[in-house]
Amino acid sequence: MKHFAQSELLQKLPKQFFASLVTKVENVKAQGHDVINLGQGNPDQPTPSHIVEAMQKAVANPRYHKYSPFRGYSFFKEAVAAFYEREYGVKLDPEKEVAVLFGGKAGLVEIPTCLLNPGDLVLVPDPGYPDYWSGVALAQAEMAMMPLRAQNHFLPDYNEVSKDVAEKAKLMFLNYPNNPTGAAASKEFFMDTVSFAAKHDICVVHDFAYGAIGFDGKKPVSFLQAEGAKDVGIEIYTFSKTFNMAGWRVGAAVGNESVIAAINLLQDHLYVSLFGAIQEAAACALLSSQESVKKLVSLYESRRNTFIRALSQIGWDVTPPAGSFFAWLPVPNGWTSEQFSDFLLEKAHVAVAPGIGFGQHGEGYVRVGLLTREERLEEAVQRIAKLGLFHVAKK
Repeated sequence: MKHFAQSELLQKLPKQFFASLVTKVENVKAQGHDVINLGQGNPDQPTPSHIVEAMQKAVANPRYHKYSPFRGYSFFKEAVAAFYEREYGVKLDPEKEVAVLFGGKAGLVEIPTCLLNPGDLVLVPDPGYPDYWSGVALAQAEMAMMPLRAQNHFLPDYNEVSKDVAEKAKLMFLNYPNNPTGAAASKEFFMDTVSFAAKHDICVVHDFAYGAIGFDGKKPVSFLQAEGAKDVGIEIYTFSKTFNMAGWRVGAAVGNESVIAAINLLQDHLYVSLFGAIQEAAACALLSSQESVKKLVSLYESRRNTFIRALSQIGWDVTPPAGSFFAWLPVPNGWTSEQFSDFLLEKAHVAVAPGIGFGQHGEGYVRVGLLTREERLEEAVQRIAKLGLFHVAKK
């Protein structure tokens, strides 16, 4: 059989670091071990029943058995606008400032192709979500990394961006609540971001994937709540985390009219929008009671508290995440993040994600997903305790 070579573009795509983690976990499982997998980011709770029921009813509607409108149904975009006004006080034009997405990831990967030419520069958080890199590679653009450091609460310091890089950059990715660090951003930070972007003519793309998941009574801030945000960028909202609809592949881009137009134009050539029944179920999720969201956030906060308390009891000093469903844990001295992750998997049968997979400044940390029962989180900590890596300080 003839082998057809892949294009140079595909060959230049970044390696999928976490595919190797999945393989390692499966190999340990195949040996008969009970692995507590805290290395993934796949929500473990079901989609709320009222959303499922809305979908079940909508599937039977012949209206949705035909092609959807290219740019999505107006009722869905109106629901997105209503959600943003209710939750964040942000007014959106449903037709000009909302684009329907096949999940948040699709929008994040599409954006560089929509706005950049080969060789253009993108500011990317480090550590950060690796699919930002994929979109940049597909657009044949270049990256300049913005370090996220503990001493700056895992926020980029725009004073660190050189004048030359700032002037050349055309796009910037941000993500708060943050994956992988669990850090949160304030409205003041987003106001600084708007000023920086306006000064240097940079389009901001705020990945608001964990927009519903904030702890300690603090609601995560939308980038669009900062004055002037729509002038300089967009926000991408996914239903995967807020409504446990990860497998449904539905999201929205909101904000700057010209960027929304570019996304719509690209998607005109790629898709014929989402299945209408999914759009109807998504509208139901946005417009109906948000009680299920409150319960979900409470569940994650309880898991966080249980996990962090257990870590403290074995002498592992960590900062509790402010949002998202991840914890960002410093590795012991003398270990790389990948060595430590491999050791935990081999000796404790606990899987975590090495920080290096999120960028060079992720080195020295591992990411844990709070996506299993509290008893399993506590068991994972007890297994790690038996390795003798941590010690409780004597008072």
